[in-house]
Amino acid sequence: MLDRVDGECGELVLRRVGADFEVIANGVFLMDTRNGESERLLVSVAADFVPGKARMLIGGLGVGYSLRAALDHPGVGEIVVVEREAAVIGWNRTGPLRDVHGDALADDRVRVVEADLVDWLEETEERFDALCLDIDNGPQWTVTEGNAELYGKAGLDMLAEHLCPGGVLAVWSAEASPAFTRRLRARFGQVQVLDVPVPRGEPDVVWLARV
Repeated sequence: MLDRVDGECGELVLRRVGADFEVIANGVFLMDTRNGESERLLVSVAADFVPGKARMLIGGLGVGYSLRAALDHPGVGEIVVVEREAAVIGWNRTGPLRDVHGDALADDRVRVVEADLVDWLEETEERFDALCLDIDNGPQWTVTEGNAELYGKAGLDMLAEHLCPGGVLAVWSAEASPAFTRRLRARFGQVQVLDVPVPRGEPDVVWLARV
């Protein structure tokens, strides 16, 4: 165990397992550095849909894989990262996770906002070409109860309001959710569901939606 803190979602633990790092929330596995393919795909495919230099919101910093992929994509310009856990920001900015993504937080295209994503979206008037959300293990497996509203009708309406014309919403999950797919298709004109194979268990899922 490298660090243990009281976070917004309860107890957060950063630990090393061999050459990899894991983040545990209240005793439940949250994320690690073992693969990251689907987290990278979340932002790269979203950026592919937007012409020019996309202004991107990344909801959830995690271990920095999505941010690194966004910085490396030629179609991404300014990036706003919203992360509510100060410890996760610290582990990525100056702690052990910094080397995982090549000190991505130091890039001058990146602005980090320490805030709950739902609260921040309700208060801000900022709009983005791409909204990339990875704050939970999925629409049916949220880290905290308050996040669940993002995946319902009112939450999808709010997300759509923060998209620029032609913008794309991308959502990551560790499991499929037919109910969420139906809600997306009821709200957005174009919806794609990408299954991403992982070494163990069910595929990760990335949803892409455009008005």
